[in-house]
Amino acid sequence: MNKSILEMTKDLVKSQIEHQRLPPEILQQTLQETYASLLSLKAQEERLESGHAGHIQESQKTLAPVDWKKSITKHAITCLECGQAFKQLSLRHLSQHDMNSRSYREKFGIPRIQPLSAKETTARRREIADAIKPWELTSRALQAKEGMAKTAKQTAKRTRK
Repeated sequence: MNKSILEMTKDLVKSQIEHQRLPPEILQQTLQETYASLLSLKAQEERLESGHAGHIQESQKTLAPVDWKKSITKHAITCLECGQAFKQLSLRHLSQHDMNSRSYREKFGIPRIQPLSAKETTARRREIADAIKPWELTSRALQAKEGMAKTAKQTAKRTRK
């Protein structure tokens, strides 16, 4: 059972591909992130075994900041917490990490207006919204239309007289 970290990384990523949870476009990025995570875990484990548990918190603070922009690709968004790839980061998935979208964005420095979904998914939703125009179906919008229609009728009556 003594596998190398590289073998474990390969097996994990291969399993994600087989279960269709990882699009081929982000294969290299996922391999690198998984390998780095496993190396970090191994280092923590070795420190615990040698009795230096206090250094673990310090090493976690010195890790390089994650570039969230690289986690959002055309076909997938990679969860920066666990490394899994999705079309969107749902509240259900984030709750597995005891987070919501707000805390996730704060933790990784993601702007509030940045969608937590793949670029293609965001574009498709935008197309659908533009076609449906749900903002025109609100009660306020309907009332405004009725008010404009009444005003137009009144103006037409005045001009006829």
